[in-house]
Amino acid sequence: MVAALMLSQVVGGVGMGAMLAVGALIALELTGSDAWTGAATTMITLGAAVFALPLATLAARHGRRPGLAAGWLLGALGGGTVIAATLLGVFTLFLAGMVLIGAGTATNLQARHAAADLASDRNRGRDLSLVVWSTTVGAVLGPNLIGPTGGVAALLGLPALLGPVLLTTAGFVLGALVTFALLRPDPLLVAAAEQRGRGVPDAARLSAPATLRVVAASPGALLAVVGIVASHTVMVAVMTMTPVHMSHHGAALTVIGLTISLHIAGMYALSPVVGWLTDRLGRVPVLLGGQVILLCAAGVAGTAGHDGTQVTVGLVLLGLGWSFGLVSGTALLAESLPAGVRPRAQGVSDLVMNLGGAAAGALSGLVLAQAGFGGLNVFAALFTVPVFVLAVRALRARGTGER
Repeated sequence: MVAALMLSQVVGGVGMGAMLAVGALIALELTGSDAWTGAATTMITLGAAVFALPLATLAARHGRRPGLAAGWLLGALGGGTVIAATLLGVFTLFLAGMVLIGAGTATNLQARHAAADLASDRNRGRDLSLVVWSTTVGAVLGPNLIGPTGGVAALLGLPALLGPVLLTTAGFVLGALVTFALLRPDPLLVAAAEQRGRGVPDAARLSAPATLRVVAASPGALLAVVGIVASHTVMVAVMTMTPVHMSHHGAALTVIGLTISLHIAGMYALSPVVGWLTDRLGRVPVLLGGQVILLCAAGVAGTAGHDGTQVTVGLVLLGLGWSFGLVSGTALLAESLPAGVRPRAQGVSDLVMNLGGAAAGALSGLVLAQAGFGGLNVFAALFTVPVFVLAVRALRARGTGER
């Protein structure tokens, strides 16, 4: 099962990596203005938020296979829409296609939840971290295929920029096929059946408000959601403005690119190690450790000034803290709720995570302009505070036997 999820993440991730690399260029081609180049990534993030809960609801009712396969297929539809929009020169249609591609991002995130469905407490962190790690392959490989896929597009009589979009569409279709063919038996349906056999009520039909009440009533689940959202918000707030800060201090584009690449490596490359630590040390200690790493990252990057090396170290720590928060938070959320409630709660978590990231990205420029890069890091660090507060509550609840 984990192997099937990893394979779908690789082929789907290649498509996502290619699209992220070329989306801004297509926006520039269609509008002729730099002001609209950021709209591509913004629409993908918005799409990931929009589709998180519907895809989770589909999984809750019918299982992980149809939920994940539908997400990949919606992303493929987005790729086709972008191709049509580019050929027709319709920017609004392009934006709609990018929102649909965001369904691929939502699916990429929800695959880690599928890895946690059947895992035991001893290996849940390891299994989901392997799925997270497999995203690295696509994230690295996809952007490097812009040249070769441009040649393929030219052979088909299409603009070279549509080569990566063809790869995105094909990758998403393959992701759907791999998921539907190989993810058997369905991990969520098996987990739900096992819980029913132990007398746990089937909560798959719970409404979204009822699901939120269940999450709020569980100290572990609430801590997990807040920890995931906080980790992502801190990371996006600082990462988004790092290239701008470095550029203002005269850093070359190659240095800025290397810094962001190392940051991404910090996010994904060590996730199996983080998963191992999560299983060995416990979910809450690793989640809190991630917040400490994020605070260190903010301190290192925020005091770097024009020192590019120090900024890079801070960004690597930022990615590592994000990894600690995502892996441990996902494992904690999975084991804090029954299988019937889990998919909707995970969908809510991914929804709020993406909204938090989008808000952080939008506000980071304003904070940078008013308070500088150091002030931005202080602003981002404040989001870790609720995690520490809720961790105390969760640890007390565990001490009294409350889930």
